[in-house]
Amino acid sequence: MIILNVIFYIFIVVTFVQLFFYGYVFSNVKQKRQISDSSYKPPISVIVCAKNEAKNLSNFLPFILDQEYPNFELVLINDRSNDSTLRVMEAFKANHSNIKIVNVKNIEAFWGNKKYALTLGIKAATHNHFLFTDADCKPVSKQWISEMSSHFSREHQLVLGYGAYTKVKKSILNKLIRFETVMTAIQYFSYSKLGNPYMGIGRNMAYTKTLFFEARGFMDHMNIKSGDDDLFVNQIGDARNTTICLSKDSFTESLAKETYRDWIIQKRRHVSTATHYKTKHKAALSLFFTSQVLFFVLGLVLISTLFYWQIVLGLIVARYLALFINVTRASKKLNEKDLIPYVPLLEIFLIVTQFFIFIKNLISKPNRWK
Repeated sequence: MIILNVIFYIFIVVTFVQLFFYGYVFSNVKQKRQISDSSYKPPISVIVCAKNEAKNLSNFLPFILDQEYPNFELVLINDRSNDSTLRVMEAFKANHSNIKIVNVKNIEAFWGNKKYALTLGIKAATHNHFLFTDADCKPVSKQWISEMSSHFSREHQLVLGYGAYTKVKKSILNKLIRFETVMTAIQYFSYSKLGNPYMGIGRNMAYTKTLFFEARGFMDHMNIKSGDDDLFVNQIGDARNTTICLSKDSFTESLAKETYRDWIIQKRRHVSTATHYKTKHKAALSLFFTSQVLFFVLGLVLISTLFYWQIVLGLIVARYLALFINVTRASKKLNEKDLIPYVPLLEIFLIVTQFFIFIKNLISKPNRWK
């Protein structure tokens, strides 16, 4: 009985922590209408870094080149590819005068990561305003550059966007990947709105050359193979210089992993990068995940023993109500409405997967990098 009493009171605390996150922190995936200035169209350098991405470049570069924007260049970085990536880039350049190619050769491989290649591309870019995406991504509309760039201002030099994954019907894995993407977006958008940005995604992010060099580029984390997007935001982003873009025309879309194993490898890399975040961000993220795990474990114990079951059930209902309200709102804004009916099941799958990744990373470091 004493043990159940302790579990009960811990469960109450854990539930209120969850209500704090879902009821307050994660309620900030929103943006006022007319917040951006659609008439502000600075010259933009769109930067794409590619390594062995010949097929994806052939498929997706036309969507970038077809953007309805008055003044933009496309900087293509060939990061030591050993396929036909460079030839594909050169073929596009032959037909488009606004393409610039940066070819990173093998003799420069001692730097060992994408950040060095990106730095060369950034130095070669003509304009002060950059918009980044990956070689396997495409803008969902012809207004992508226009929407993302319209959020630049004298103060706002870092714009966080959303990178979706293509929907695949009748695929549980696809739904799980997209749900994880939505939950991650809910967190980084919400923290940014609260004045505490901690990450962004390279599939859709914009910042200025001025900000990049103020931060000394990637030098503070050049030795870490990943993190050209989230570690940069974690380092330099603050309440003054960072904003978000939630316009559906500003989204990008890419193909999700097709096997659970490939997705786990990708997520292990992302999780390992998060260990280099600022202490306050690691603490907040750890608190949320720990409270999630304890909510399910302790709730299951209390329900199975019928210990104060009316109160326990009430807390569970309150927590799920807060979750559904804010995840539903965010899913609609991010054009992921089809996930809403599956949220309870997907959340459990995701927690189990994240716990597995956490244990796996404790045992061995991920060593496969794109």
